[in-house]
Amino acid sequence: MYFTNILMEDPSYFLSIPEKTLRSADTPGGRNKWPPFPCNTGRAAYNSMGKGYNNRVRRGDQVELNHLLKRIDANREKINDRRPLSPEEIKELDRYYRIGVTYSSNALEGNSLTLSETKLLLEDGITVGGKPLRDCYEATGHAKAYDYMLTAARAKEIAFTEEVICKLHFLFYNAIDSEQAGRYRSHQVFITGTEYIPPAPEEVPALMKDFIAQLNEKKDRMHPVLFAAFAHRRLVDIHPFSDGNGRAARLLMNLILIGKGYCVLSIPPVLRMEYISALIAAQREEKPTDEPFNRLIAECELEAQRDYGRMFRIPFDKKPPVREPLAQPEPSSGQKARRTKGEPKQ
Repeated sequence: MYFTNILMEDPSYFLSIPEKTLRSADTPGGRNKWPPFPCNTGRAAYNSMGKGYNNRVRRGDQVELNHLLKRIDANREKINDRRPLSPEEIKELDRYYRIGVTYSSNALEGNSLTLSETKLLLEDGITVGGKPLRDCYEATGHAKAYDYMLTAARAKEIAFTEEVICKLHFLFYNAIDSEQAGRYRSHQVFITGTEYIPPAPEEVPALMKDFIAQLNEKKDRMHPVLFAAFAHRRLVDIHPFSDGNGRAARLLMNLILIGKGYCVLSIPPVLRMEYISALIAAQREEKPTDEPFNRLIAECELEAQRDYGRMFRIPFDKKPPVREPLAQPEPSSGQKARRTKGEPKQ
């Protein structure tokens, strides 16, 4: 199907196509009516990000997280210079991300709706024949939760409470299971593909209270991107709901990023395995580490900024800032004594 081949290319491309033309995609000659696709953007960026992420994991310390955060903060300054946006621009941007984030977050969890099908459902109420009803409910529910997240993020002061997180989950999950929506689970859950076992249900209320306390304590003490990654990962660890924990966590992450002036972040489906692997690394019993997950979130934020810059023609620095050289350890007295007189110093 044509949508499948280009759904990761450039989400804004679909937003520019009239509904009637979109529907003609799978009719004979229908795709010839579509406007030219800007093939130099979108997919190339996402593909290079996926390859780059794998290479960076292999290279380890060659690309430090602090270096990524410096680039993100430098881009944020340039984005702020373009603000404030006009009411019309804000409306268009909200519509753009509402569709894109709903599609990508659901696709990470196995939802079968394509980007174009998500657009048709959310904007025109048109469902696609043969698609599971649950997939449609997930899309409409996520869009409602996204709208609430935007409202909460744009408040003068973000107050982290259990009610905010439960409402995000309720809006997303209510059409799927009204009895479980917005309520902590009462049974043990298991996550396929990992050895990690979420806490017992009786532990969830206390863990969530501690989590909220941590959020309010750390919100002004951590870099916003790292804070958003922490909130995301920790909510997934607790797994407070029977289902929909990942989507609630990604909404909470974006609530933090938007509230701090950063870009709306999507984790594209092409990075699903990297996303899962990074969570597994943070949750394993032996030598757990947040580094892969933090780096992935930082990379996705950097890509979101590039997308924002492309839409508003903001020129970012192509060359990253020069990193400070690593300090060399002082040689021991024994090493100094072994040096010959004519030997150059290291």
